[in-house]
Amino acid sequence: MLPILAQQAEARQPLFYEALAQEVGMPNPRNLNYVLGCIGRTLNELAEEWEDHVRPIEALVVNQQTRLPGPGFDGFLTEQGETWSTKAERRALIEAHWARIYAYPYWREVLDELEVEPTVDPAADIIARAGRTGGGGEGPDHLALKELVRRNPHLVGLAFGDAPGEPESCLPSGDSVDVIFRQKRRIHAVEVKPAGAADSDIARGLFQCVKYRSVLQALAAYEHDQRKITVCLALGSELPPRLISLRNSLNIDVFESLAERE
Repeated sequence: MLPILAQQAEARQPLFYEALAQEVGMPNPRNLNYVLGCIGRTLNELAEEWEDHVRPIEALVVNQQTRLPGPGFDGFLTEQGETWSTKAERRALIEAHWARIYAYPYWREVLDELEVEPTVDPAADIIARAGRTGGGGEGPDHLALKELVRRNPHLVGLAFGDAPGEPESCLPSGDSVDVIFRQKRRIHAVEVKPAGAADSDIARGLFQCVKYRSVLQALAAYEHDQRKITVCLALGSELPPRLISLRNSLNIDVFESLAERE
């Protein structure tokens, strides 16, 4: 798991417990607590040996609801002399540690010292194909799935009863988002890929989500729009296993097997 966390640190992205467990093939994410504790203790020992701080990389693994590390990380904070009395203060402390983790330049040296190989990208050929080939036209399966998502916001992370989304919303970059939900406190953009989409097309969809997120954040900053910007990929089928690492590294929420809901 340590090479995966090093990759996330270099990508400057946290990682959900469930996503990490899926990437390493662990059926029960709760078993991660023991492994992450081992990683934390090993890095502390390495820091003593080097007589230098090695950042607590285990803090990058977060709960999907709170988007923060679990209570097991509080022991590390206490050891560092940190104190807090509110959830907001705890979040601020953790965000400060994230900044230090992202800025730490020696994760490859840590892996070398511990004789652990860096991750090997299992999707390099898929990503290369995604860059060489364009997306196909909108077939009936894509149109049907897009309409299903538009009418059912709860399928892509929003609440039951939320208003339907807008199809084919144009961005200033010239891109067209499959479905976008413009709410009072949130703008949620959805890229849709039907069942049967090629792995390269799904990889392209993940990178399209990154682009939508950046453009929407830039537009919101320009317009002084304080709403939260979120994006996701909606799939008619399951996410190909070889793309799990890419999804985690890009920090894109993926909702799978939605064609079964039609």
